[in-house]
Amino acid sequence: MPSKDIEKSLKDASYDLKFLLNRGYRKKIALNFVANKYLLDKNARNYLARKVFSTLTSFNRIIKIVNISSINNKAIFIDGYNVLITVESICNHEYSSIIMCDDGVLRDTNAIFGRYKINSQTEIALINIINLLKHYHPKCVYFLYDSPVSKSGELAKLTNSLLKNNKLKGNAVTNKNVDYELVKLVKNHDGIVATSDGAVMDKIENILDIPRGICKKLLNNGF
Repeated sequence: MPSKDIEKSLKDASYDLKFLLNRGYRKKIALNFVANKYLLDKNARNYLARKVFSTLTSFNRIIKIVNISSINNKAIFIDGYNVLITVESICNHEYSSIIMCDDGVLRDTNAIFGRYKINSQTEIALINIINLLKHYHPKCVYFLYDSPVSKSGELAKLTNSLLKNNKLKGNAVTNKNVDYELVKLVKNHDGIVATSDGAVMDKIENILDIPRGICKKLLNNGF
C-alpha cells in the first residue's frame, strides 16, 4: 500500500476512533473495531492507541501539563523507562517514531518497553535528561525503573552515577509497581511526575513532558 494511502487510512481511522471514544466506547473495543475496518497492522494499531484520546480525556490531561520552568525547587519523580525510551529515540533522530498526541504529550511508537536493553544511547539520553532538569534547579530528582525489566538494577546504578557526577540531588531505584509508586510519592511530597503513561496522568495533578523539553532544546523549536 502506498504511503499516501497509509496516511489517509490512519487519518480516517483516527477520526473514527476519536468519534467512538467521544461517544463513550471503551478504547480497546473501539480500537479493535476501527483497526479491523481499515485493515491496520500492529504498528498502525499501536500508533492509534498512543495518539488518539477522547476530547474530554485530552483536555483533562493537557491542563495538568506544567511548563518546565516551574519545576524550580520541586521534587521531580520520573517514570524511568517511559521517559528514557522516548528520549533515546530523539537522541537517535528517530523522529518518525515520535508523535504529538491528542492529550498534549510526546510519545514514542516503537513499543519496546518490555524488551528494553541498555545500549549506546542510554547514557547519552540520561545525560540529556539530567542536564535539562539541572538547568531549572529542581529540589530533587527521582528515577523509578520497573524491576521486572531485565537489567533494571544496572540502569538504576548508571543513573545514580550520573546524578552524582552532575551534582543533582536525587536517586534512582527499581520498583515492582512503578505506576502505583509514582502516584503515592507525588501525593506525599507535593511534586511533579514526568510521564506519558495515561493511567498515571489521570491520577496526578502535575505532569512534566521531558521528551518535549529535550526536543525544544535540541531542535530549538517545539512540536
